[in-house]
Amino acid sequence: MVAFIKSLVQSALLCVAVFLISAETDQKAHAQSLIRDAEIEAILRDYTNPLIEAAGLVSKDVKLYLISDPSLNAFVANGQRIHLFTGLIIATETPGQLKGVIAHEAAHIAAGHGVLRARDARVSSRPGLVSIGLGILAIAAGAPDAGAALIASSQQFNMLNFFTHTRVQEATADQMAVDFLSANGESSRGLIEFFEKFRYQQVLSEARRYPYFRSHPLASDRIRSLRQRAEETGLFDVADSEKDVRQLEIMQAKLIGFLEPPARVYQKYPRTDLSETARYARAISAMQSTDITAALAEIDSLIADYPENPYYHELKGQILFESGRPDESVAPLEEANRLLPDQPLLLISYARSLIARNGPDDTKRGEQALRDALIFENDNAFGWSQLAIALEQQGLRSQAQLATAEAGYYVGDYARAHIFASRALADLPPNTPDARRAADIRNATDPALPENEQFWRRR
Repeated sequence: MVAFIKSLVQSALLCVAVFLISAETDQKAHAQSLIRDAEIEAILRDYTNPLIEAAGLVSKDVKLYLISDPSLNAFVANGQRIHLFTGLIIATETPGQLKGVIAHEAAHIAAGHGVLRARDARVSSRPGLVSIGLGILAIAAGAPDAGAALIASSQQFNMLNFFTHTRVQEATADQMAVDFLSANGESSRGLIEFFEKFRYQQVLSEARRYPYFRSHPLASDRIRSLRQRAEETGLFDVADSEKDVRQLEIMQAKLIGFLEPPARVYQKYPRTDLSETARYARAISAMQSTDITAALAEIDSLIADYPENPYYHELKGQILFESGRPDESVAPLEEANRLLPDQPLLLISYARSLIARNGPDDTKRGEQALRDALIFENDNAFGWSQLAIALEQQGLRSQAQLATAEAGYYVGDYARAHIFASRALADLPPNTPDARRAADIRNATDPALPENEQFWRRR
C-alpha cells in the first residue's frame, strides 16, 4: 500500500510540474522550427513597430520570431519576445486581424503579464496540491479508487484556477490593444473578427482546440466589451490600407509556396492566375519541388515587371544556388544587395554564393559580406558557420575555429563551442580581441567551472 501511495503521489506531483512548465516546454519544442525570411520579417516589422511604440516600448528591444507550424498560435515568452506561427499568418483574412493579434501580444508585454502569469501558475497549483492530499487520505482510509480519482483531477483544478487568474489579464490586453491600434489611426475591427471567426473553438475538446485559444480563452462578455470599446474610438470602420493588404498577400503567398505541397499551391494559385502573388507562390513551390525551369520562368516574369524589388532577385539567386548553379547565383544576389544594402540575411546569402563559386577574391569578398552581416546580427549562427568556411579556405585555421565556436554558442551547442574556443585560443596571438573572445566563450561554456555547474546540470 505504501508503494502504491508513493507511486500515485509521484504521478500527481508530475502532473503539477507538467502544468507549471507546459508552456515553456511547448515553446522550446517549437524553437527548433524557427525560420528566417528577410521579406516577411520586414513586413511584420512594418505591422508591429508602430504598435510597440504606441505601447511605450522600444521597437528594437522587442524581438519577433516566426515559427514554422500550421497551428494557429501566437505568444509572448522570455521577456519582450513575440512568437508568431506561420499558421496564424496564413489563417488571417485581413491585415487588421493579424495586427489585432500582434497588438494584443504587445499589450501582454507592456502590462508585464509574463511575470504575473508565472506567479499565477504557482498560485493556481495550490488547489491541485489540496486534491492530492485528499486523495492520499482517501487511499489511506481504504478508498483507493476515490483517492486515485482525486489525484487524477488535480491537474484540472490547476487549469481552472489558472484561467480564473488570467481572464482579467486577457480582457486588459484586449482593451490595451484597442488603444495601441487607435493611436495609429487604425480600426480594432480585425481583432474582433479574429475572435469571432474562431469562437467555435470554445466548444471543442482541449486536444482539438487551437493552441492560441487554449492560452487565450474566449467568452461572450469579453468579445462584447471589446466591440463596445472599439466602436467608441470612432475608427471602427477605417479600412485596411492597400499597402497592408498587399503585404499580407505577399506573406501568405510566400509561406504557402514554401510550406504547402504543390497540389495545395496550385489549387490556391492556378496557372491561369497571373497576379504578382500567384506567380511568387508558384515560383517558390516549383523551386521546392526542383522544377527549376518553371521556377525561373515565374521569377523572371516578376523581375521583368518589378525590377526594383530586391526579394525577387534574392529568390532567383536562391533558386540557382539550390539547383547546383552557384556561379550563376552570384549576380542576382549581388543585385538584391545593391537594391537593399545592409540587410544581414541578403548579405549572408550573397556571401554563401561567393564562397561556393570560389573565384579570384570571391572568398575574401564573401568574408567581408559576412562580417558586415554579423555587425547587424551578431547572434546569427549560420552567418558564423559560413564565416568559418571562408576563413578555413584562406588558411586562417584559428580564426575559423573561433567562428565555429561562435556558431556553436549561438545555436546552443555549448559542448562544441567549448571545444572549438579552446582550440582557437591555443593558436591565437595572446591579448588580441579574437583571443579574448575565444577565452570568453571557453569560460562561459566550461562545465568544470563552479559558476557553470547549475547551467550544465539543467542542460
